[in-house]
Amino acid sequence: MSTPETYLNDAAYHRPVMLRECLEALDLRPEGRYVDVTFGGGGHSARMLEHLSTGHLYSFDQDADAEAEAAQLARPQFTFIRSNFRHLHQELSRHGALPVDGLLADLGVSSHQFDTPERGFSTRFDGPLDMRMNAEDGPSAADVLNEYSEADLHRIFGMYGEVTNARTLASTVVSSRRGAGIQTIGELKKAIASCTPRGKENKYLAQVFQALRIEVNDEMTALQEMLQQTAEVLRPGGRLVVMSYHSLEDRLVKNFLAKGKFFGEVEKDLFGRTNTPFEVLTRKPVEASEEEVALNSRARSAKLRVGIKK
Repeated sequence: MSTPETYLNDAAYHRPVMLRECLEALDLRPEGRYVDVTFGGGGHSARMLEHLSTGHLYSFDQDADAEAEAAQLARPQFTFIRSNFRHLHQELSRHGALPVDGLLADLGVSSHQFDTPERGFSTRFDGPLDMRMNAEDGPSAADVLNEYSEADLHRIFGMYGEVTNARTLASTVVSSRRGAGIQTIGELKKAIASCTPRGKENKYLAQVFQALRIEVNDEMTALQEMLQQTAEVLRPGGRLVVMSYHSLEDRLVKNFLAKGKFFGEVEKDLFGRTNTPFEVLTRKPVEASEEEVALNSRARSAKLRVGIKK
């Protein structure tokens, strides 16, 4: 069994955020059936497997690199599912894996994806503007930048990136893409330099990249679809453990756990009783310790929420 120190220093391909907190929240049983809907670099999955004897872990990811990494965990208690987690119920049903005892979702981009320049996720490198979680399917960030209307760019920069000058940014992109278009991270940075606040370049670019990544991967819709299915796939008493990294995701998770819906007020029956699928265990989200943040800066923005299926 790994020690807490091992948890904090788990590095290699992907250092899992709040590993100990996630494992405790799942309340793993050796004979249980569990799902990691975001395999990524496999850090959480590997440690979950250590707790299982006759149980089974099903891990989802649409990334070919994640599938290759998952091969290292091959054992009878483990099944990797190459799919977007929006197909949760369909895939678990196909594998005869319903219901499950716990489900973990770590909604962050994996360290490997951030650290691979050709994937286009990081502002630290120059490389193609890709940003697809499944690099074999769908439009890239470059396609979005070069083909979307100014109105649609304004919408995604404002909604998904919460960029304050989203309208100006969209107009600048449309002007800059004439001719050869915007194909690389370096070209995008240069194209929007006039919109980028001096002294806040890193934060601003992170917001722009977040907006593009969310749009490219349809992340908000996929998250809502997955969360709605958790109430169907978890057995009564099963644990839902979700870790988010920005306010848009966290708000959806918080509302779903508390109200069983993403927007509006909680629904009540004629007697004033609420009919929500989960009992919330985390009134306030769990956050990473100062020690972990010092080791892994990605943990700084992480918020962990936990619910028990009623």
